[in-house]
Amino acid sequence: MADFIERFEPLARDYDVVLCDVWGVVHNGLAAFPAACEALMRFRAGGGTAILITNAPRSGEAVARILDRLKVPRQAYDAITSSGDVTRGVVKARLPESVFHLGPERDLSIFAGLDVRFAPAETANYVVCSGLFDDTIETPESYRDLLAALHARSLFMVCANPDIVVERGDTLVYCAGALADAYAARGGKVLYCGKPHAPIYDLALARAAAQRGGKTPRPQRVLAIGDSVRTDLKGAVALGLDCMFITSGIHAEEYGSREAPDLAALNAMFAAAGVTPRGVMRELVW
Repeated sequence: MADFIERFEPLARDYDVVLCDVWGVVHNGLAAFPAACEALMRFRAGGGTAILITNAPRSGEAVARILDRLKVPRQAYDAITSSGDVTRGVVKARLPESVFHLGPERDLSIFAGLDVRFAPAETANYVVCSGLFDDTIETPESYRDLLAALHARSLFMVCANPDIVVERGDTLVYCAGALADAYAARGGKVLYCGKPHAPIYDLALARAAAQRGGKTPRPQRVLAIGDSVRTDLKGAVALGLDCMFITSGIHAEEYGSREAPDLAALNAMFAAAGVTPRGVMRELVW
């Protein structure tokens, strides 16, 4: 069973590399979490490598610019690996085909620098789903007819963000994963490019190795940190990595409250998912 820990520093000694989730751990979509940023900086100062691993449906470079605006210091991480980066690799391999982009304009950085041919849903060869067109007012139900039309054409969908929901301040908004899951439930074929699936971890560990002189980190010396059981924890466990759970993120209201989470409810959730974190923290603190 997992237990609460007050500080990250004693646990950090067991690891060379941290794969740290971003939204919900490092920031909440509106502002950085100073204590989490400090913890990552201290981990790096002690010789550790911190790779931010995010299901953001945009390139790592675009994520870095967003983090700059949110006042996340660049000293808090060595590199960023995003599901947008993995998506770009898929798109590169399919450049001869036309693509329907299902998502907001802000995610177009996924395609930046690629000779992509866009097309409407009626004629495109495949779909890249990066989210809802307007996640402030829409829900997956808003896309029932569009998903039915895509399925009628048997279009292959690339999901650039497997998250179902994410926090924006104190509000939960739907992500691309919610639409992709609805499409898959209809029988549509979906490729998920982010956590908990292996491609994003393979890329993150390759970037960690590059930061460590080309030496691939041993799995037992890698710790994944996140606030989602479905993506962060299950993804890490599937690859044989240890994990640590942050309670103040998207699951907070499922086990008491943000201020006083219920450990028994947490462990029941972990058991149901088949995961056992090394530790549980309300927020990442050194």
